[in-house]
Amino acid sequence: MGDTVRRSSVPRQEPPVMPRLALYTLIVCVLAVAAAVVSFVQGSWLGVVWLLLAGVSSNMTWYYVRQSRSAHQNR
Repeated sequence: MGDTVRRSSVPRQEPPVMPRLALYTLIVCVLAVAAAVVSFVQGSWLGVVWLLLAGVSSNMTWYYVRQSRSAHQNR
């Protein structure tokens, strides 16, 4: 019998996967924010250091995500 499913000749594109380093830096960012909140709640100024670490890891996350997307588009 005939096949009623239309098949496309265009290859299917997979969505870009978050690189492992970006995932690790995202986890570090979330944990640093949580540590900053706990530090400030306890009255410690050490939370400022945790916030700085969260900012650096956030920037690293965006860098690795953009790097992965541009590498995926240039294939």
